[in-house]
Amino acid sequence: MTTYGLLVFDEVEELDFVGPWEVFRASALVRAAGDTAVLIAERPDPVRCAKGLRVLPDRTLDDHPPLDVLVVPGGRGARLVQTRNPVVTDWIARTGATWVVGVCTGAFLLHAAGMLEGRRVATHWRHEQELEDRGGVTLVRDARYVVDGTLLTSQGVSAGIDSALWLVGRLHGRDHSREVRRTIQYDPAPPYTADEPLP
Repeated sequence: MTTYGLLVFDEVEELDFVGPWEVFRASALVRAAGDTAVLIAERPDPVRCAKGLRVLPDRTLDDHPPLDVLVVPGGRGARLVQTRNPVVTDWIARTGATWVVGVCTGAFLLHAAGMLEGRRVATHWRHEQELEDRGGVTLVRDARYVVDGTLLTSQGVSAGIDSALWLVGRLHGRDHSREVRRTIQYDPAPPYTADEPLP
């Protein structure tokens, strides 16, 4: 049985946690092995996400099962607010999950929790230099996701889905990950391509 915990907070970027959530729940259905995914927040109150979606956490920081995987999503709340919240950063530092996953600017929150010292990481292209300037990390640019030991970080939004698919493959096998990808029909084919970042 694998237990996934996804941290949520005000102004969290929706797809940064909903994308991995979809992958983990689909994986649980395919495996039929009792895997669970829980949304975890500092308080039990509804969380207002970056684009206005409201979600209700399943558990709080003080009331959740032991986690095999901790997902720390990004968004303005991660980069500018929660990095200054010692309740959340201390919790991240002591959670003890086997795998720690940062999506997008969730890397800033992991940095504030002391989890990135000496590590290779990815984050949203717009904030790479800002994270590198905080020191102690090696930014890997132009990589959808980066694996450093049991730390997995990714660029923004859809890269979180890619990294979650990689992780379920690492945990439960490549064939399983392929079946999960088929189940959620994840086969990106954007109608307009724009490979060059905006200035």
